[in-house]
Amino acid sequence: MNILFIHQNFPAQFKSLAPALAALGHDVRVFVLKKSLSPELKGITQIVYEVKRRSTPDVHPWLISFESQIIRGEAVFLAAKKLKAEGYRPDAIITHPGWGESMFVKDVWPAVKLGIYCEFYYQAQGADLDFDPEFSENDEADVCRMRMKNLNNMLHFPVADAGIAPTYWQALTFPRSFHKKISVIHDGIDTRKITPYAAANLQIKTAAEILILKKSDEIITFVNRNLEPYRGFHIFMRALPNLLKRRPNARVLIVGGSGVSYGPKPKEGGSWREVLTEEVRGKISDADWSRVHFMGNIAYNHFIPLLQVSTVHLYFTYPFVLSWSLLEAMSAGCAIIASNTKPVQEVIKHDVTGRLVDFFDVPGLVNEVCTLLDDPASRARLGSEARAYAVANYDLQTICLPRQIAWINKLCAQHNPVP
Repeated sequence: MNILFIHQNFPAQFKSLAPALAALGHDVRVFVLKKSLSPELKGITQIVYEVKRRSTPDVHPWLISFESQIIRGEAVFLAAKKLKAEGYRPDAIITHPGWGESMFVKDVWPAVKLGIYCEFYYQAQGADLDFDPEFSENDEADVCRMRMKNLNNMLHFPVADAGIAPTYWQALTFPRSFHKKISVIHDGIDTRKITPYAAANLQIKTAAEILILKKSDEIITFVNRNLEPYRGFHIFMRALPNLLKRRPNARVLIVGGSGVSYGPKPKEGGSWREVLTEEVRGKISDADWSRVHFMGNIAYNHFIPLLQVSTVHLYFTYPFVLSWSLLEAMSAGCAIIASNTKPVQEVIKHDVTGRLVDFFDVPGLVNEVCTLLDDPASRARLGSEARAYAVANYDLQTICLPRQIAWINKLCAQHNPVP
C-alpha cells in the first residue's frame, strides 16, 4: 500500500507505526516541515513542504492560530498537487491535524481515505482552560476563542474517514457526532525496553562531585517535557520545602526543559523554573537545596535508568493530554503518586497501580510521598501492579502496534475508488 503521513514534527506519535509499515513493505511517505534525522526512519521518504509566507502582523488574536494553520495547509496542498502530478496516489493519508497541514489534502485526493490523530479538542469549560484558578483569567470571551481554536478540527471532521485517539478521555473531548469514527488505540510503550532493574544506577554531575545513584538510595523523580503549571510543576515545587525537611536523605531529580509546551509563559518574564524557584528558595536551606537536581532534558538512554532507580515517581497534569512518561514510569515498575485528574484516572487506579492525590493539595502530596517512602512493601506492590497494567494494555509490540496496523488496514479496505 501507499501510505502518506502528514506531521510537521514527524515522527512524533507515529514514531513506531510509520517504521513498522515500511518494514512490512509498504511505500511510506511523509510531508514534513523539516526532515527528521532519526535513524528509525530508514525506508521512509520525507517530503519537505515550503511555507511561503508568515502570519499577518496585528491579525485579530483569535485568528493567529487559524491563520498559521491555513498557511501550512496551503503549503501541503501545493506539495500534494505536485506529488499527484508525478503520478503518486496514496491508499490512505494519516495525519495529526493540529497544525492545519492536512486541511486541504482531500481537495487533491478526494477519494483517498483520511485518518486523523485525535489528540485533543479544546473546551472553554471542563478541561484545562478553567481548571486552575491561579492561572485562569476568566475571560468572558474564552468560549469564543476556544470555538475559533477548534475551527481547524471542525474543518477536518467532515472529510475524515476515521480517527484514532490515545486514550478514552481524550477521545471523549471531541464532539459526540464524531465519537463513532474514533478508535482508541495508544501510541504504545516499549515494555521490553523499559523494565524494572534492581541493579540500575544513574550518574549525576554536581558542582561539587559526581554522584552514582542506585535503587537503594531514596530518590524522588518528577518528569515533564517542560516544567510548567499544566503538568503541576508549581504544586510540586511548593511541596519541596516540607518534603526536603521531612526526608533528610532524599534526592529530588527533576527532568524537563525551561520552555512551555502548552500553557502561557510567566507574566513576569523568565521561565516557570525561575519563577517558582524564587518563590520557594527562601524556605529551603542550602544543604537541602543541594539535594535538588534540575537535569534539563535528558537523553532517552539516561531517562530509563532514572525511572529504574526512582523510589517514588510523581506525575501531575491538568485535564489534558496524558504524557507518555507516566506509562513509561509504570512500565519501569515505579511506585507512582499522581494527580487525581481525569486523564490520569484512566491508568492509575488508587492504591492499585499507584496513589492519587488532589491536584491542588500540597500538604496531602507531601504526606503521601513520605508515607510511601516509609512503606517498601506498598512500593513494591504498586510498582508490580503498574507494570502489569502497562504490559497488558499499552505494550507496543503485542497490543498497540498490531491494533494500529489493523486500523490502517481497515481504513484502506473501505471502498476506495480511483478518482
